[in-house]
Amino acid sequence: MLKRIALLAILCLFVATTAFASVTDTIKKTVNDVIHIVTDKELKKKSNEQRRRTAIKKSIATIFDSQEMAKRTLGKHWNQRTPAEKKQFVDLFATLLENSYAGKIESYNNEKIVYTKETLDGDFAEVKSKVITPKQDEYTLDYKLMKHGNGSWMVYDVVIEGVSLVSNYRTQFNKIISTNGYAELVKKLQAKSNELKM
Repeated sequence: MLKRIALLAILCLFVATTAFASVTDTIKKTVNDVIHIVTDKELKKKSNEQRRRTAIKKSIATIFDSQEMAKRTLGKHWNQRTPAEKKQFVDLFATLLENSYAGKIESYNNEKIVYTKETLDGDFAEVKSKVITPKQDEYTLDYKLMKHGNGSWMVYDVVIEGVSLVSNYRTQFNKIISTNGYAELVKKLQAKSNELKM
């Protein structure tokens, strides 16, 4: 009986460890794919900028849940939006996120990424990592994920040096809406989206 309990405990531990690993592996795969894209000599060429950007966006779209992130950045204002407004906002936010991320990742310069810890709590997980620059400077980069119905893990927030990307955007967006209305936020996002595309 004790052997059975011990075996069951080991199996449970193995399953839990496998579940943890799969979450980190999800992040690792996307990060590695993106690094491969930005370090590709052919794609680095100015003439291939559009191809490079498209490849980066396609890669990060597999792991970033832009709809959930958009919903969280809008906070209490989300439920006040019509279905058409929600769709428009998600599209604008996804473009903002993709272009901002692409712009930052393109400045990659042989930084080392170390995955330090992961926690799993039901359908939510967090993967902690740190980025080490060639000069040995370090900063933390943590991913918050949620599990979808199909079993895939998707990022709904990124925390850089303790600052939540979603919370940061929510504070900015709420201030604009409270001061000048939702239409002004859409206008600013459209302008920002156009600026980042240039």
